[in-house]
Amino acid sequence: PSTGHLLLSAGQEGKCKIWDVYGDRNVRQTYHGHGAAVKSVAFNSAGGSFLSSGFDRVIRLWDTETGQAVNTFGNNSIGYCVKFNPNDNNEFLVAASDNRVYGWDARTGSVVQEYNYHLKAVSHVSFYDDGRRFFSSSDDKKILCWEYGVPVPTKYIADPDMYSIPTCTMHPSQESFAGQSMDNRVVVYSCKDADKVRLNKKKSFGGHNVAGYACGLTFSPNGQYLAGGDSVGLLYVWDWKTTQVYRKFQAHDHGPCMDCAWHPLQPSWLATCGWDGVVKLWQ
Repeated sequence: PSTGHLLLSAGQEGKCKIWDVYGDRNVRQTYHGHGAAVKSVAFNSAGGSFLSSGFDRVIRLWDTETGQAVNTFGNNSIGYCVKFNPNDNNEFLVAASDNRVYGWDARTGSVVQEYNYHLKAVSHVSFYDDGRRFFSSSDDKKILCWEYGVPVPTKYIADPDMYSIPTCTMHPSQESFAGQSMDNRVVVYSCKDADKVRLNKKKSFGGHNVAGYACGLTFSPNGQYLAGGDSVGLLYVWDWKTTQVYRKFQAHDHGPCMDCAWHPLQPSWLATCGWDGVVKLWQ
């Protein structure tokens, strides 16, 4: 976070790796600890530690520098998305396969809150409103908004025309978020007024094909561009203001471009990863 000199990646072989971004671009550290593919990774705000969640139903907290697992968490569900509380790095949220969002305390290693209103597996969680609130999206085709620490949703977003939204990303302004919808669109929700999260019907991004794949999204640091992969390995970059495709190119072969991340300082640098087992840095 903030410096972008290291890149964290999660592998289907159960390992996490830290890569050098500015120098020789080689692996700096490999983290062994999962018995199955790693689904989600997240740095804390300083980057000194990170969380990893795997299909082995285990969540691990790692010391970035030493490569040691500091703690292990689990309750027999798969964590599809892990996020540190931006205001307290001792607490984190897990979007889980058993239809719940769990709030964990890293110090005690115990669940401190359960958010249990989804009807199917929860695929994504993101904080907004300066960490006071978060939203969750699920295979039940709903988005629920929550006040952090309160186990009852403040808002249901559900519509007969909605598709499931497996991945989302916040705009740098924190006033809206974009979600990868399974009808081959990126939809946008306004959260400028924290009490009135709603669909922005004027903003929708398309041209790509993602049906069946949870391809990640990322915003440029200045918020002018939105990028996302698709099922045949293409990377799309859209203009945020006009919603038009700004650029698209073949980023990965033999399958989808699964995730992407904009560099926090270099305005034209973008990292991508795909099912071909390669992480690429683009300019």
